[in-house]
Amino acid sequence: MADNKRLNSARMGEMPEGRLLLQMAVPMMLSMLVQALYNVVDSIYVAQVSEDCLSALSLAFPAQNIMIGLGTGTGVGVSTLVSRALGRRDSEQASRVGGTAIFLSLCCWGLMALFGLFLAKPFIYSQTEIESIRGYADAYLQIVTIGSLFVYLEICVERLLQSTGLTKLSMWTQMIGAVTNIILDPIFIFGWLGLPAMGTAGAAVATVIGQAVGAGVGFLFHVRRNTELPIPLRAIRPYGRIIREIYAIGFPSILMMCIGSATNYLMNIILIGFTSTAVAVYGAYFKIQSFFFMPVFGINNGLIPIIGYNYGARRRERIYRSFRYGVLYASCFMLLGFTLFQLVPGTLLGMFHPSAAMLAIGVPALRRISVHFLLAGFCIVAGSTCQALDRSIYSFFVSLLRQLVALIPAAWLLSRTGDVNMVWWAFPIAELMSLAASAFFLRRSFRQMEETLRLPDDR
Repeated sequence: MADNKRLNSARMGEMPEGRLLLQMAVPMMLSMLVQALYNVVDSIYVAQVSEDCLSALSLAFPAQNIMIGLGTGTGVGVSTLVSRALGRRDSEQASRVGGTAIFLSLCCWGLMALFGLFLAKPFIYSQTEIESIRGYADAYLQIVTIGSLFVYLEICVERLLQSTGLTKLSMWTQMIGAVTNIILDPIFIFGWLGLPAMGTAGAAVATVIGQAVGAGVGFLFHVRRNTELPIPLRAIRPYGRIIREIYAIGFPSILMMCIGSATNYLMNIILIGFTSTAVAVYGAYFKIQSFFFMPVFGINNGLIPIIGYNYGARRRERIYRSFRYGVLYASCFMLLGFTLFQLVPGTLLGMFHPSAAMLAIGVPALRRISVHFLLAGFCIVAGSTCQALDRSIYSFFVSLLRQLVALIPAAWLLSRTGDVNMVWWAFPIAELMSLAASAFFLRRSFRQMEETLRLPDDR
């Protein structure tokens, strides 16, 4: 066990940054690509039922995004605190953080289960008056929120594995859950093997079962392999100070996801004013773009513990070099996405069995929206770097500016032209504002980091 700790410390603090980031991030990038695949598979299957089913998943997405945001935001705080504790060689504190993370996962599930029971239907009904879409969306959303226990446990254990450098095991956790979902999707959606055809409800059931399998596998990996971070049962309880520290780091991420959900909710309302097909296009875009954004988020997940560890170890040059590699790798994925969206948008939309009307709206939509990919890589990595340096509030301000201050007002103003194709230009406009704000706050974060590291180490 001691040898494992020394090896991990040597890797996090001494391995060349570019190679270390790839070693940390590639497993997470692969697992997130699989995650993106099964999200797309969900939509491909339900699109075969009807375009209304695809629109229904788009209407459910804002609430589902909040559900995921609670878990990932908590996970950002957990992974950062665990990495810092291990960087200080404080294994007892790291274990307390892990126990608190499990407790918070149960709390998040309770909140979303209450939402599913009492608020899912009003949430869906506020976005559309089309009864068929309402029914499909409500059925899907109630199942994924009430069954969200497993997604929170899965996210929790993935972050615990990532925090100690066991990114390959984290990858297998996500991949096994995702593959389970992919296999079960057509069985429940179309009613194979003698089961009734359940449509969007079947997609939700497959999702919950896949998350349960992923959570189970993840905890098995943690117990057997994560010896650097033991979590005894007595540690699974609320530690008030740790909870405050987790959310001091992670709450801005949760707020950013909530802002993203509010943005999607308002965009759905703007687009459905034209036609429900525009909502289906918007939903298809989000599924396709995940193939390029998910790997970038995988890079971020690898970058945060590296920066957190070296911040705790007071190694500033490794922080700068890690950041530069993060921007380089993220920008490469964004450039690939931009190229494909420009050259073959019809082929990308073809996965969703589009009607002629959906292609007419979707092809120009993908080309115009993807312009913002060229700027997004830097903005995403800058935000994660601020989080790892205890400046999560900066990421929150950038997200608020990009989405609610820029994107939605721009989309609404462009919708007044009466041409739905004009609305998509709101995305590049918003990203330009995000770029300026990200550069400003990143510079402040680095300056404040320098001031902190000049102070005496009181460990």
